[in-house]
Amino acid sequence: MVISYGMAALRAVMLTITYGTALGGPVGSETMELHTWGVALIALMFVLFFIELFLPTGGFLGVIAGVIGIAGIVCLFRYDMRWGLSGLLLMLVLVPAFGAFAFKIWPNTPLGRRIIGAPTEEQQEAARQAEAAERDKLAALIGKEGVVLTSLRPVGVIDIEGRRIDALSETMFIQAGARVRVVSAEGTQIKVRQVM
Repeated sequence: MVISYGMAALRAVMLTITYGTALGGPVGSETMELHTWGVALIALMFVLFFIELFLPTGGFLGVIAGVIGIAGIVCLFRYDMRWGLSGLLLMLVLVPAFGAFAFKIWPNTPLGRRIIGAPTEEQQEAARQAEAAERDKLAALIGKEGVVLTSLRPVGVIDIEGRRIDALSETMFIQAGARVRVVSAEGTQIKVRQVM
């Protein structure tokens, strides 16, 4: 289906280049003039490039858009040299600008996220909730005591109620086996002080 639409678009472009209008009449007849066709084809090219951002066509629409853009420039040159140069210069400015815009917006499209491997919004929300739950668990440990399993230099592992937790010594080196008390929880890091 897409291929038949693509072939029809290519045929319309070839008729435009060959006869001056897609409707087949010679230049200057009652049909649209070449400069109108040129501008319309260039606008269609940008629309197709924009659609290519959201549809996984494997570049098919991009190729058709490129051919249509070239046909638009040819129409403008056939109408008048100044129109052709103006259209060409406009394309030389707008195509890179559109490309930069597309590369900026594409990673935020569903197709772009899927190809890049970025997490979905649901996965991001689940990760935020898991991090918040971990912060709450660590905050609940404030004031509890535990035993140092590996020396805190200043970071090491402690045991609180049978749970191994990475901890940061608040002030100094603490030897393994010493008793410590949790004094604060900042983010996912807890700080401990040796109990004397």
